Amino acid sequence: QVQLVESGGGLVQPGGSLRLSCAASGSIFSIYDMAWYRQAPGKQREKVALITTAGTRIYWDSVKGRFTISRDNANKSVYLQMNSLKPEDTAVYYCNADVRPTNSDPMSNYWGQGTQVTVSS
Repeated sequence: QVQLVESGGGLVQPGGSLRLSCAASGSIFSIYDMAWYRQAPGKQREKVALITTAGTRIYWDSVKGRFTISRDNANKSVYLQMNSLKPEDTAVYYCNADVRPTNSDPMSNYWGQGTQVTVSS
């Protein structure tokens, strides 16, 4: 019943910017940690950034200083502002969240389907 849907991906030139969005829907009692991952062709999926319910942010070293993760609990959404994009940022970006569907359900982890980001001239 919980769905995460990403949007905002596309083609951008090196040095450009993109803003990714992820909206959660369905049965949601509480949302805890939310994060962005990415996976480039031939590589393992890696964590990009994480934000806790309280707003504490953790970034992967390769994007620190260029990307900003934020969340809007009222809209059940998480965002990733990506600036100064590099070709090596090209990947499918996935939304991830810990969600408790109801007050009687345990917390479970959910994934979105991904959105493609391509950085090329």
